[in-house]
Amino acid sequence: QTLESKPEEGAPEPKTLETQTPIQPSDPPSMEENKTLEGRDEGDQESEGEEEEEEEGECGFCLFMKAGGCKDSFSAWEKCIEEAETNKEDIVEKCFEVTGMLKKCMEAHSDYYGPILQAEKAAEEEAVRELEKEKEKEKEAAASSSLSDRSEQNSTEKGQEERISEGS
Repeated sequence: QTLESKPEEGAPEPKTLETQTPIQPSDPPSMEENKTLEGRDEGDQESEGEEEEEEEGECGFCLFMKAGGCKDSFSAWEKCIEEAETNKEDIVEKCFEVTGMLKKCMEAHSDYYGPILQAEKAAEEEAVRELEKEKEKEKEAAASSSLSDRSEQNSTEKGQEERISEGS
């Protein structure tokens, strides 16, 4: 497509080197930039409509989950999540049962889903450790504030005792 030819009506204008604004016109593009531009040329000719398809396409995790024995459970879980997001509902509350069924299915097919289950277990253990650290910090903060309260109270009491003994 040349600059003089008109694109089809409704079709997005493809990005070419002529339509891209260079950062510094005196610098030729590096090899890395050339590779990126070449990759874009192919993708841009296919149209921007495919970008929407890519967004709607399956993510790697979803493909992995559906390739195992829990395809139906995962699809039900995925549908529940989408409905909750669309209706602005609490995902945890709405999808609690479906999530439990998916987890049971994954455990039953642990030969395939083992890496996911291990990663989930590790993340859960890390979250527990973080909560314990937070609780410990809160206890320390509470203990140090009560100690400072006691020391203030003790110094006040000592001052009163000194005044009483001076008065005798």
